[in-house]
Amino acid sequence: MGLNASKRVERVLSSSPEFDAACEAVYDRCLSEAQHAFPGVRRYQLVEAAAGLYGLISGDITLVGRWVPKPPGRAQVDATIRRVLPGASDDLAWAEFRAFAVDLFRDAVLAGAGRAVLRCVPIGVAGIAGLGVATRAGGEVIARIMGVYAVGITAAVYLSLS
Repeated sequence: MGLNASKRVERVLSSSPEFDAACEAVYDRCLSEAQHAFPGVRRYQLVEAAAGLYGLISGDITLVGRWVPKPPGRAQVDATIRRVLPGASDDLAWAEFRAFAVDLFRDAVLAGAGRAVLRCVPIGVAGIAGLGVATRAGGEVIARIMGVYAVGITAAVYLSLS
């Protein structure tokens, strides 16, 4: 999807009051579950925190509801931790937790949108090719139609990321 799409999704998440409220609620819940024994959220709590965030924001933030079909798994959470917080301590302060959440859901939205493009384009192109064979249209015409179709699907998905 590209760098620009990534920034668009990150901007939507970062500026959303619903996202901030959900992050704060999940952060407070994680602290309560640990009985405030630590100064922040522990790394082992992040998978459950991601699931809790998903439950709170999937209905409120359309990007997440549309492109993220299920909560991020352990592999996504671990990859985000390594990328966003490489040298951080075991306890995530509020700012680190929020940065982690924005990055995690940005990547999840972009992955879902990418899967949609990869799913839709081949099906449509195959249909266009079949139509070309049935109508005995020229190869150049069919190739152009396939290209326009692929660009159209990609543009539609890209524009829906704002």
